[in-house]
Amino acid sequence: MNYDLIVIGSGPGGYVAAIRASQLGLKTAVVEKSELGGVCLNWGCIPTKALLKSAQVFNYMKSASDYGITLNQEPVADLEAIVKRSREVSAGMSKGIQYLFKKNKIEHIAGTGKVKPGKTVEVTTADGSKQEFTASHIILATGARSREIKGLEQDGKKVIDYREALTLTKQPKSMVVVGSGAIGAELAYFYNSIGTKITLVEFMPNVLPIEDEEVSKQLARNFKKMGIKIMTNSTVESVNKTGDICKVLVKTKKGNETIEADIVLSAVGIVPNIEGIGLEETGIAVEKGKIKVDQYYRTNVEGYYAIGDIVPGPALAHLASHEGIVCVEAIAGKNPEPVDYGNVPGCTYTNPEVASVGMTEQKAREAGYELKIGKFPYSASGKASASGNKDGFVKLIFDAKYGELLGAHMIGENVTEMIAELVIARKLETTAEEIIKAIHPHPTMSEAVMEAAAAAYDEVIHL
Repeated sequence: MNYDLIVIGSGPGGYVAAIRASQLGLKTAVVEKSELGGVCLNWGCIPTKALLKSAQVFNYMKSASDYGITLNQEPVADLEAIVKRSREVSAGMSKGIQYLFKKNKIEHIAGTGKVKPGKTVEVTTADGSKQEFTASHIILATGARSREIKGLEQDGKKVIDYREALTLTKQPKSMVVVGSGAIGAELAYFYNSIGTKITLVEFMPNVLPIEDEEVSKQLARNFKKMGIKIMTNSTVESVNKTGDICKVLVKTKKGNETIEADIVLSAVGIVPNIEGIGLEETGIAVEKGKIKVDQYYRTNVEGYYAIGDIVPGPALAHLASHEGIVCVEAIAGKNPEPVDYGNVPGCTYTNPEVASVGMTEQKAREAGYELKIGKFPYSASGKASASGNKDGFVKLIFDAKYGELLGAHMIGENVTEMIAELVIARKLETTAEEIIKAIHPHPTMSEAVMEAAAAAYDEVIHL
């Protein structure tokens, strides 16, 4: 065997798995056809957050007078410069992965990987030449791509996906964003912030449809206040691209409506990259469009594994990383604890931010729990008032019988940084009483966590 482990794909699942494998003494190689770091680092999480930071700075400048600061002139958003900074941030992070590979003695094999029987990986390079490598273990971590649906076919110019949205050099005057999950919501917020007229179309009854309903409704109110037009319970039937302006036919409960926009952004989900990677030839089983694996990410074929967006579960970078570590530690005989998919946090980096973990109120009631629910609004938070961002709240859901934290749902400034406290609390089976009695520093946004727990038990002080 050439290697102990070959990983196909260098996204947050693949590169983390490779580094952990090297730490455990496995001779490791990673096959990657594009930039190291995968979609997350180059075309997703990182560049999006760089754009959103620019939007935040721009919004602060526009509201500078609210903070007692006078600007000599109105701020201007330069999309080309904003995108340039975003790409530089991603490029720097990608170089960081190169450094980590060198540090951990991981070989980067440039090309497109395909698994074959006999624990073999065939790599096709950019010039079309092929080479085969063998390994005792092979991990598939090929990620996902933007989903295309009928009536919303992407051409990369007028109907675009998230990649094109991250690299536009000319700011559109108007945009229809189809899909209000994390990708759609974040890009809708960004472009609205710099002055693009946004219409957000969502098939489900609420924006951010997987979040707790109260959180979704709060974000919708904020978006509407910003001037974003929201169309829920609506679907895009077709896009007429024949003229200079896109004419988007939207089916609503009240009938059809045509929306005109410079650009249409399709953010209707993702599709796992499982085609052309050798699954059929190798006999690796697929179910409902994803690779079947066990709790340690072993496929039905010995020596072959899969992690990340191509296996069942939420398509989240941090989850893929954790899956990669569990997979590799199992390969190395470390007997790791399987991933608890009920305790995976989700974050959306709009303004206000959204973060959650565990059951929504609706799911908890459907599961038959008797609940104690505590909410603490940011309007009662001293730190939120001082920051000038009082929109939002923390909502905690407890099992009334045992005080177990079933779910945490937050919307407001800094909540994506605060959610980890609740993830750890659920991991440690922390009760409401223990959260209430744990001293939280003042003044901080995180005090709202303690206050929300106290509210559930009628002990809240600042309401």
